[in-house]
Amino acid sequence: MTDTVAKTNLLGLTQPKMEAFFEQIGEKRFRAGQVMKWIHHFGVSDFDEMTNLGKALREKLKAQAEIRGPEIVSEDISKDGTRKWVVRVASGSCVETVYIPQNGRGTLCVSSQAGCALDCSFCSTGKQGFNSDLTVAEIIGQVWVANKSFGTVPAKVDRAITNVVMMGMGEPLLNFDNVVDSMNLMMDDLGYGISKRKVTLSTSGVVPMIDKLAAVTDVALALSLHAPNDALRNELVPINRKYPLKMLLASCNAYIAGLGEKRYLTIEYTLLKDVNDQPEHAEQLIELLRETPCKINLIPFNPFPHSGYERPSNNAIRRFQDMLHRAGYNVTVRTTRGEDIDAACGQLVGQVADRTRRSERYIAVRQLAADGAPAVAQSASSRQV
Repeated sequence: MTDTVAKTNLLGLTQPKMEAFFEQIGEKRFRAGQVMKWIHHFGVSDFDEMTNLGKALREKLKAQAEIRGPEIVSEDISKDGTRKWVVRVASGSCVETVYIPQNGRGTLCVSSQAGCALDCSFCSTGKQGFNSDLTVAEIIGQVWVANKSFGTVPAKVDRAITNVVMMGMGEPLLNFDNVVDSMNLMMDDLGYGISKRKVTLSTSGVVPMIDKLAAVTDVALALSLHAPNDALRNELVPINRKYPLKMLLASCNAYIAGLGEKRYLTIEYTLLKDVNDQPEHAEQLIELLRETPCKINLIPFNPFPHSGYERPSNNAIRRFQDMLHRAGYNVTVRTTRGEDIDAACGQLVGQVADRTRRSERYIAVRQLAADGAPAVAQSASSRQV
């Protein structure tokens, strides 16, 4: 019996790794640039379509390599123009990718993990548990799939995808190497040519990895904060118990300061009715961020079944925003987009083959509540992972 050698998936190779691959198969390094343009600029997956490669090289590539994106399970389009793709990854789980068009730009929200290990209490993704990290090909493959759907290439001025945010399913910094390689492909002129200011990594606060990130990239950074004090954040974002606010903001401030230009931290703050939306919370937030160059993005909670939380009233949202404005902060309220296709912030679920059994525990808690047992909705979701 002959051994079958796995083919190299070229979709997930950065320029240095693509050059190394061509050297390994006895070809010139410049071939890397040619093939990357075919893959990322033109969405080509068939080597026979790469007309500036000789037939012998095309045959060699067919024998040793492939260009394979994630399997598209479904694509939904919202009445507001938002699109959501569900794609299946190698582990068998499904993850979600969302495209949001607004004011002449198109933002793609990309997932980095199947599920999430960080059980934030107000996020439906966290309730699915965790299965696996996505490979580079599975992360950049989401951009590749979306880009192909619009028929766009980076050379176009009016291309559909202008911004990418690592804010989909998963905690990007817990899949560090694959996320960094994927962001490098997003910014590479041989990839998608997106500005470093328009590629944003969002983290719940994995402090050692924020420090490590500063050594390898200068993409925009967003912090999923959601609470202005440690006691409340411990409940909403359990990783705060390991990396409390003082430590976390020091790390974020160091990252921003190290960029060497006028840049700022984006603060993501989900407003939960009667939980973190009161005037005293706004006052605490004003004081907490006083030394941090930032803009604040307020996100009214997007409900999902049995979450135990509610969206604040419009008056409460405006009151919170006005207090921050008067203190001198740049504050926006995120418009809910794609809610009719469950594509709004915090609603991404996918289909996760949960290895943590967290989804099983969460379903049990919901069933107890439905049967009239004492409310324990937050007990499972506030557990440190």
